[in-house]
Amino acid sequence: MADAGKGQGPMLSTGTSEPGTSPPPSMSGAHLTTALDETLVSAARATGAHIAALFLLDDTGQLLFMQAELGLPGPIVEPWSRMRAWSDTPVAAAVRLGERIWVPDPEELARRYPAASLLAPYHFAIMVSPISVDGQVKGCWALIWPAPRTSHGSPDGEVIDEASRRLGELLRDSGPPVVAARPRVLAPPADAPPEPDAATAAAGFAERLRDGCVSVDLHGRVTYANPRAAELLGTSVPDLSGRVLWEAVGWLRDPYFKDRFRAAVVGQRLTSYTLTPPHGDQVEIRLHPGPSGVSLQLTRVEQGGLDQAGLEPDGLPASAHARGMHNLLHMAATLTSALTTHEVIDVVTAHMLPMCGVQAMTILVAEGGRMRIIGSHGCSAELLSHLDFLPLTSDGPVGDVARTGRPAFLGDGQDPGGRGLDPMPADGMAAWALLPLSFADRVIGVCVLAFDHPRHFAGAERATLTSLAGMMAQALDRALLYEAKDKMAHSLQSNLLPRRLPEIEGLESAARYTPATRGAGIGGDFYDLIRLHDKAAVAVIGDVQGHNMAAAALMGQVRTAIHTSVAANPDLGADPGAVLRHANWLLLDLDTELFTSCLIVHLDLRLRAFSAANAGHLPPLLRVPHGSAEPVDVPPGPLLGIDPDAEYHPVQVPFSPGAVLALYTDGLVERPDTHLGDAIAGLAGHLTQAADQPLHQLSETLLSCAPGDEQRCDDIALLLLKHEQPQP
Repeated sequence: MADAGKGQGPMLSTGTSEPGTSPPPSMSGAHLTTALDETLVSAARATGAHIAALFLLDDTGQLLFMQAELGLPGPIVEPWSRMRAWSDTPVAAAVRLGERIWVPDPEELARRYPAASLLAPYHFAIMVSPISVDGQVKGCWALIWPAPRTSHGSPDGEVIDEASRRLGELLRDSGPPVVAARPRVLAPPADAPPEPDAATAAAGFAERLRDGCVSVDLHGRVTYANPRAAELLGTSVPDLSGRVLWEAVGWLRDPYFKDRFRAAVVGQRLTSYTLTPPHGDQVEIRLHPGPSGVSLQLTRVEQGGLDQAGLEPDGLPASAHARGMHNLLHMAATLTSALTTHEVIDVVTAHMLPMCGVQAMTILVAEGGRMRIIGSHGCSAELLSHLDFLPLTSDGPVGDVARTGRPAFLGDGQDPGGRGLDPMPADGMAAWALLPLSFADRVIGVCVLAFDHPRHFAGAERATLTSLAGMMAQALDRALLYEAKDKMAHSLQSNLLPRRLPEIEGLESAARYTPATRGAGIGGDFYDLIRLHDKAAVAVIGDVQGHNMAAAALMGQVRTAIHTSVAANPDLGADPGAVLRHANWLLLDLDTELFTSCLIVHLDLRLRAFSAANAGHLPPLLRVPHGSAEPVDVPPGPLLGIDPDAEYHPVQVPFSPGAVLALYTDGLVERPDTHLGDAIAGLAGHLTQAADQPLHQLSETLLSCAPGDEQRCDDIALLLLKHEQPQP
């Protein structure tokens, strides 16, 4: 239910804490603590809740700390004791929204709070009410019952209203409370002590049983054990008494046993588990929970027959639940790294289908009042044709799920086409799970799972499938947002760069821009080619610092300013150093914090030469006819936008017919494990070998030298210029 974490905040208050957890409180603090605790316990007793908890926000308003708890099993307190205010839990939601949250059963928890369902896959209902002081939410309190339990027609509303009001008044009248980093543990209602004769008779009864009997409190401490239990556990009664059960018996430290203990206490349901101790046969442990603790019944399992041993309340083997939880966690962890819808669908196909025994799957997202298929597996063309662009207003099962946000489970051969006016083809399947892809209280789509055999969807399986759909929804929402931003970034980038390069007699040109493979999909790399007259042009390559909208916007300003100034004044274009000085003054006038590298090349095809000036950019590569490609030594001046007195001194280089000039940005050569000079030399080697290729093919060849997708976090601009051989 909570965002796990271990806080080391201020310690406070209370005579009801476990020994050694905090210093004695002051009187005013003691009175507040007592009143808060009494209100919490009274509300739990009046509503029949077996678990209650009080949470307060810290001074930052970002963290919720559990201040007091009643009835929580010891192994579960720590993960729930501290959570972020924006976490995917009913507790945090009540504080964020300032309204009461009711979750009646595990399925509803899985649908609305999939992350919380993953952390607390137990059978419980929860009510969380915010605590307001003068209109400001200061925290919340929660009650938990065995599921199901709804707010509709509940007689507990007045009790909850009164308790919420009382808690708010206490916090207001006492002044700002000190938030404790660890909760007070409140004692559950004490069982009525048995008459002495009855206690003796009960002990005699337990000790004569062939089954082992162990009684533990909510923290797992043994309060009673009969000799048979000690024998089956491989220890003695004195070694068990007063100790935490899984600390006294090492082989019970199995994480799944402690999970079953939590499930029994939180859900107040009979739970069983089978383990093989190191000293003998398998032992079935049945856990009988109550408000004050758990009674364990231990039975040796005869070889060859488990019967019902090791079964969950839904009839599935405990080992199957353990495997399912492992797969669930693995899928959840993998989904966090999925960036695109394609990656999300790949993860779901690889994990969910085999884990759940699914034969066919379709994922649809809501778009413009219709459902659009973004991925499928194992579905017929007829089914896909029916589902794609299905109106949200359709009366079939998919439309129902999309509108209501509630899952539909059609098992044991139920026909999905038998509902409403918009029947869905059965597609040869015998059972269906239609799951809402819900995120942040909105439905973004539907996941349709199909099974080729009749199936009864038990409660635990429904909750698991709904939790998986919730995690899918979060991953898809993130991927769809990323793709929308990426598409917008590509559109912006393409509009800021030249749509086409000008035709210049005797000069062949080709340009490519490739965005970064990870990140915003936009950067500050730019290129341009400006025609001066029939035999002269200015080539530009540059890189604005950063990979965001600000970098792209500045790139557009710099490129446009250079282009317009050179096109309007060809004499300026003939002096690359002067062009850079003008661009430098522009950036200083814009007062931007971003710096820009830039290389300006003036090409004069009549003189068969070019001149170049450099503002902190990488050197161009020149491949002469029948020779090798080499970097051109253009002395780099300061980056644009730093020094108002910066000078940029051009150099003149021969550019004979057949020569190829390559201008590029650092994304093409930079690698974390390679020296930049070596990387440039490697690119020059590739240019030497492939220079006779047509320029469009040569650009692809050089781009293939860039770091792989997993390494490259920078965009690439590449401009190739070739002095064509004169026609005979």
